[in-house]
Amino acid sequence: MIWLTNKISFPDYKFTTKDGIIALGGDLSEERLMLAYKNGIFPWFSEDDPIVWYCPKKRMVLFPEDLKVSKSMQKIINKNEFTITENKAFQEVIYNCKNIDRNDGLGTWITDDMEQAYINLHKKGIAKSIEVWLDNQLVGGLYGVEINAIFCGESMFSKVSNASKLAFIHLIKSNNYKLIDCQVYNDHLATLGAQEIDRAQFLEILKN
Repeated sequence: MIWLTNKISFPDYKFTTKDGIIALGGDLSEERLMLAYKNGIFPWFSEDDPIVWYCPKKRMVLFPEDLKVSKSMQKIINKNEFTITENKAFQEVIYNCKNIDRNDGLGTWITDDMEQAYINLHKKGIAKSIEVWLDNQLVGGLYGVEINAIFCGESMFSKVSNASKLAFIHLIKSNNYKLIDCQVYNDHLATLGAQEIDRAQFLEILKN
């Protein structure tokens, strides 16, 4: 396992473990985070643990042309009961992603330092959010990092049924991105058309 130093760099992909870990330690500075995302690497760790950097051998992605919207979901969209905005409440979105109760228990991995790091990226126009509103209340959303024509999704939340799906569908239909990086396999996103591809293929797309 390779530990990072103060030098802003990452080891070669050949050092990645079977679990997808490429390095430990380092920091969440803007410079290091940008280098990570440009090379298909992302942080994922728990409070009081060292920073863990991942670059899994299988990458969950969604090509916009593969988006699947069920008939029931389309009916919800057609009702226009929800209002969807972009980058209007980034801090509220990441706060909810961090604190909302989840059945899978994955809500706690957004530490205080990570929350602040992505808020800093948002202020630079790098991290972006989609918000879903119902009766002027924030009920769902997602956030992630924009790298050229790729959106690297980080987390999403729902306070009412289908709110996060609405945010995700809106993101894809915006036609701003050639690929949505979903990082690791997720049943929820698979139903929307996301699939796993090899790391080499993902890195080639990222490079080009």
